[in-house]
Amino acid sequence: MVEGTEGAVSADDRTPKPFKADQPNSARVYDYLLGGKDNRDTDRDIANEMLSDAPDVKTVAWFARSFALKAVQMAAEAGVRQFIDLGSGIPSSPNVHEAAWEIAPTARVVYVDYDPVVHVHCEALLADPRGVTTLLGDIRHPLDLLDQLKNNSLIDFNEPVAILLIGVLHYIMDDEDPAGILATFRDHMAPGSYLAITHGSLDSSPQILEVLAATKNTSAQVEFRSTKQTEALFAGFELFEPGVVPIQQWLRPDLPKTRMVMDGAIARKP
Repeated sequence: MVEGTEGAVSADDRTPKPFKADQPNSARVYDYLLGGKDNRDTDRDIANEMLSDAPDVKTVAWFARSFALKAVQMAAEAGVRQFIDLGSGIPSSPNVHEAAWEIAPTARVVYVDYDPVVHVHCEALLADPRGVTTLLGDIRHPLDLLDQLKNNSLIDFNEPVAILLIGVLHYIMDDEDPAGILATFRDHMAPGSYLAITHGSLDSSPQILEVLAATKNTSAQVEFRSTKQTEALFAGFELFEPGVVPIQQWLRPDLPKTRMVMDGAIARKP
């Protein structure tokens, strides 16, 4: 259970329900921030409200997308040929499989999301490419996901795999054990596997944190964490330089700071 000022919200209560056109959807909001077309007026309204309070949210979204593609490139160049995008969101080009295929045309990619809206979009937009699969699944139940991946022969965990969690783990509350979730995946990953994470930071401005506090006891509630807490999630992995830092530091040295701080890191299982 997730504790809040108005009672508790269970994990299942925070799971997205079937499509409702008149309600905003976090995946479609993110799609709008990235300049996509798979969003509605309700999504654009809430996105614009966020931007009025935190104009650099859109910038952070683009940084996160670029970081994810960099992680895919690093893993592919190191010989990884399997990729799992956990909490993938609505596909936007270039996406994980496109970045992987630039280096390794035979790479296999699995997109996983627990949102039925996202799953429908993924199935429609990614129906044709060989080597691409979409799954409806919740990372809060890692053993169930691993069973799906193994039983359907989607991923060979005897070989290295790259797992991406881009903007996902701050939706996992402390009592849902994000470290335990990652440890479960880690224990099934072969040596040479890669892990890439972006995570909202408590170094964000007080105004941003106040805006995010309004999500408490909703399906979109978030829990930003300190750099030290995010670093602890990489237990059992070797971090690449520059370690857990604001994601723009992984991209170029001249990129601006943002009021919303999104930490990121890429690591390898020894």
